[in-house]
Amino acid sequence: MKAAVLGATGYTGMLLLRILSSHKDIKSIAAVSTSAVGKEIEIGDPGLFNNLDGKYISIDQLHNYNPDVIFSALPHLASLPFYQDFIGKAVIIDLSADLRYEKKSDFESAYGTAHSAPEYIGKAVFGLSEWYRDDVQGSDLIANPGCYPTCSLLPLLPLFKEGYAKGNISINALSGISGAGKKATINNLFVERSENCNAYNPGKKHRHQSEIQKELDKTGVESSILFTPHLIPIRRGMFVTTTVDLSKKAEDSDINNIYLDYYGKSPFIKINNDRIPETSHLWGSNRCDISWEICGSRIILFSAIDNLLKGASGQAVQNMNIRFGFDEVEGLRTWGDL
Repeated sequence: MKAAVLGATGYTGMLLLRILSSHKDIKSIAAVSTSAVGKEIEIGDPGLFNNLDGKYISIDQLHNYNPDVIFSALPHLASLPFYQDFIGKAVIIDLSADLRYEKKSDFESAYGTAHSAPEYIGKAVFGLSEWYRDDVQGSDLIANPGCYPTCSLLPLLPLFKEGYAKGNISINALSGISGAGKKATINNLFVERSENCNAYNPGKKHRHQSEIQKELDKTGVESSILFTPHLIPIRRGMFVTTTVDLSKKAEDSDINNIYLDYYGKSPFIKINNDRIPETSHLWGSNRCDISWEICGSRIILFSAIDNLLKGASGQAVQNMNIRFGFDEVEGLRTWGDL
């Protein structure tokens, strides 16, 4: 099968090339870039060594390649126009937010601008793999979730679906600097980030707040989310602490059984009922670790992922595997590096 990666020189694009280069079902890969056309791929990512030969190509050259699947690792608001001509000709997996919303008004409220192609709003499957597996299997248009929503929703959704959680939700999320993307900004400089931690866009200001809220609303349970992201001085990793009201009395065994019912057969979810996750356990893996602490009428949820893998490139490949009927774990790891 032939794959293409748009935005192949960014962090998520580079990781996609690395994953796909060792995927047994991918026979050739086109690396598409606007900034490195004609350059050897190994120059753009020396870490690939000789795993992937060839040069970066332009989007126009991709028309002669006829890919079966296209991964778009381009920025929000700029992604869909690049692959629009390929819709209906290839399976599209978009890692940006361009297709994540079902309503035009929700997208424009979150991103503060008109959508570039509103006719495609609501046409894509939200690619939270463990929750929309059946839909992903039958879709040619898949919107990969953001890293914050992935890490926040996976522990929350089972409790809402089973009637154990409701009401006000406080989500405090910590992300490695790579979550900001591969762009030169003062705030991302080593001197600014090292030995430093800060919150930004708190409460309902961050665009991922609405992405999380819309998915919880689908459960039919009323809720209101306060979401506060933080940048911490690590390259990769994400840790989320969520506090939510319990709607009925619960024991640890009840929560454990709910998670096992929903995720017991999911290869990339690890339930830690006696240990709080740590980001170092997840680095390099496509796993999400979940644990909790019951505090009277409330429950504290803990979740961790590698933001570049389960939060982006890894989940995108997981969705490809599901869509094409490959082994779900092909090309991906359930274990992390030391």
